Amino acid sequence: MPDRLIRVRVRIHGIVQGVFFRASTRRIALELGLKGWVRNLPNGMVEAVFEGEEKKIRKVLEWCRRGPPGAKVERVEEFYEPYKGEFETFRIIW
Repeated sequence: MPDRLIRVRVRIHGIVQGVFFRASTRRIALELGLKGWVRNLPNGMVEAVFEGEEKKIRKVLEWCRRGPPGAKVERVEEFYEPYKGEFETFRIIW
């Protein structure tokens, strides 16, 4: 039986741009079957929205706290929002 469906918006602080954070996040999210998006913010953070099964969201959040090689994650802010089911896939937005 699938987990309950949830949605979380995250902001990742640290050295997270220029280290393939967005591409790696997309790959992990697609592997887990999550939907949503990831983007760079002008202030140097990365922001993402994930929708999917709660246990899979927990896995991607754990990964976000480490990031890809070369990243230095200082902090991850999590904002839980109502699940909307509005995405067809997980993509990088510009």
